Amino acid sequence: MLNKIIIGSRGSKLSLAYANKVKGLILGVNKSLDQNIEIQAIKTSGDIFQNKKISEIGGKNLFCKEIENKLINKQIDIAVHSLKDMDSIETNGLIIQAYIERNDPRESFVSKKFKKLSDINDGKIGSSSRRRELQLRMLNKNIKIENIRGNVDTRIKKVEIGEFDGVILALAGLKTLKLEHHVKETFPVKDFIPTAGQGIIAVQCRKGDEKIKEILKKINHRETELCAIAERSFLRTLGGDCDTAVGCSAILNKGNIELSAQLFSDDGEGVFNVKKLGESKQPQLLGQLAGEEILKQSGDNFTKKR
Repeated sequence: MLNKIIIGSRGSKLSLAYANKVKGLILGVNKSLDQNIEIQAIKTSGDIFQNKKISEIGGKNLFCKEIENKLINKQIDIAVHSLKDMDSIETNGLIIQAYIERNDPRESFVSKKFKKLSDINDGKIGSSSRRRELQLRMLNKNIKIENIRGNVDTRIKKVEIGEFDGVILALAGLKTLKLEHHVKETFPVKDFIPTAGQGIIAVQCRKGDEKIKEILKKINHRETELCAIAERSFLRTLGGDCDTAVGCSAILNKGNIELSAQLFSDDGEGVFNVKKLGESKQPQLLGQLAGEEILKQSGDNFTKKR
């Protein structure tokens, strides 16, 4: 029998909902642990500095590093993250041991005033993502895009009080929080490719913690894992950073993985697309090949950051 298991996550409503989902899945396959699982909310750098752009305060792993540090230092046993917040290079000593079945990966438009993004003429849209900003400009050139930070509730409130005419939010988070009634429009993935890992909960533990690894192995969703590996391999090959405007989405189809990706040039003026099909047993190779192909397309218009 294990002693108390501590799950660490961010303290937002969405993050705690994800942590509770993981707890429920663990209990579903280990009922004897009922009284032995505790969730600990951890404040991250990304939560503390909400008035600045992510790129200004350290980049991609800002919502994960404090949680990962507690995991490394054995203050928690399991870390729960939104996969899209994680660096594509795994932290030393840690491993993503379970990928929870993917929620809807699509992007959605939330607005009080407008029914469709195309209805906006000279309106103000909130987005903290360079990728979303450039994709939005492709869909509607008549909008202004301004930086917006904060959790899902905060962003919706800013729309409700008229600070913004609309905001783009991941549908997965809205569905989890039962806030999808705010959605006015949902975009097909082919028209608005989401960030890699969108809609996936990643469950992380220490590489050497065999007991926890055995527990988490039982809640892993293999199909989601394969798609996540392909998407993350693509990102690693690209060598981008938190300012890189890139979307990537993989789906399983009859034993194959279909990967679609979109990369914008450093100046935002050029856009490059790739679609790649590969065997599901080689997701890492597929992501690598897709990354190499899009780098070749972009040439001198995109600079690898690492």
